[in-house]
Amino acid sequence: MKVMIAVTHLLGTGHLSRALTLGRAFAAKGHQVQILSGGMPVPQLDHSGVDLIPLSPLRSDGVNFTRLLTDDGDVASSDYLATRVEAAVIALNRFAPDVLITELFPFGRRVLRSEFLALLKAACALPVKPLIAASIRDILAPPSKPKKAEQTDTIIADHYDVVLVHSDPQTTRLEASWPVSNQLASKIQYTGYVAPHEAGPHPTGAGASEILVSAGGGSVGQSIFRTAIEAARKTTNRRWRLLVGGQDAPVLIPQLLQLAQGMPVEIESARPDFRQMLTHAEASVSMCGYNTTLDLLQAKTPAVIIPFDDGGEVEQTLRADSLTHLSGFEVVYSSNLSPDALLSALDKAIQAPRRDAATLNFAGAAQTVQIVQNLKEIAL
Repeated sequence: MKVMIAVTHLLGTGHLSRALTLGRAFAAKGHQVQILSGGMPVPQLDHSGVDLIPLSPLRSDGVNFTRLLTDDGDVASSDYLATRVEAAVIALNRFAPDVLITELFPFGRRVLRSEFLALLKAACALPVKPLIAASIRDILAPPSKPKKAEQTDTIIADHYDVVLVHSDPQTTRLEASWPVSNQLASKIQYTGYVAPHEAGPHPTGAGASEILVSAGGGSVGQSIFRTAIEAARKTTNRRWRLLVGGQDAPVLIPQLLQLAQGMPVEIESARPDFRQMLTHAEASVSMCGYNTTLDLLQAKTPAVIIPFDDGGEVEQTLRADSLTHLSGFEVVYSSNLSPDALLSALDKAIQAPRRDAATLNFAGAAQTVQIVQNLKEIAL
């Protein structure tokens, strides 16, 4: 099969990371994969096994997801957005996929509604209509108005064959964050969590006995980094490593290095071997995005999670709340974040019994491939 995955990450990098994991799973089964990527370049992510087709890149203006910026920081003009739509449709027609997967849309990315709808219309106009699937994570940003959920239901009914929910229903069902109508329920298939294979130990033991502080691959998390440095100032028995990602990293890292002078703190850019480093770390301090949470669950690392809630975002808070019953997870909400609160939470996480994630289903990528293959066989 030829599989196209359309994804645009606007703030963090989790959406693209998950799309790449899915793409590699399809490629591993011999399928040809193209990922239509509309966000900023993320060189630290593994692109192997898939053909990455970049559109003119976009990012959000911080947490204002209705204001889209180009890579130069300019507001994206109507002509800029129209160029993206044209390029997306050309790529789809040239590839003529057997399967089209839209990541997050129509449950999110409404600001790019015209672009996704043009892609769906072009797909339906192909000589052989592809199987069309929506790909969504375990927890979504709940719709602010009932009308948004109704509009999503309409688009699903008109264009989609299946909604792939990348969660273990024993842990988190879509109803936890999104109103599921009878019509929508009929198209939902749970895949399990989409995670790469467990990373295993680092070949050089990097990260050993350190507190790894990260904030994903986006340009957020400054308060976490600065609080970690102040926490390091209050204690002498721990080593800290800050991994800084995002477009602002070249500017932010020198600022943090100056703040951390004389402290047992190393600061560097986000690393592709982060998952292996977690295996050896004394603890992790991070936000609570989908991919980071799965990394922590797989590595069984003691963790303090600080859910991202700027701009009224609730997704990470809902996910963090769902983890509090697991050993070795401590939550510090941003409103309570301080060096003392961070150190107290670290002590509790490190002293807790090592948790066991054996009962969770991390085979979501492989199961997604199997679900899609089965649906294609039925269609034939």
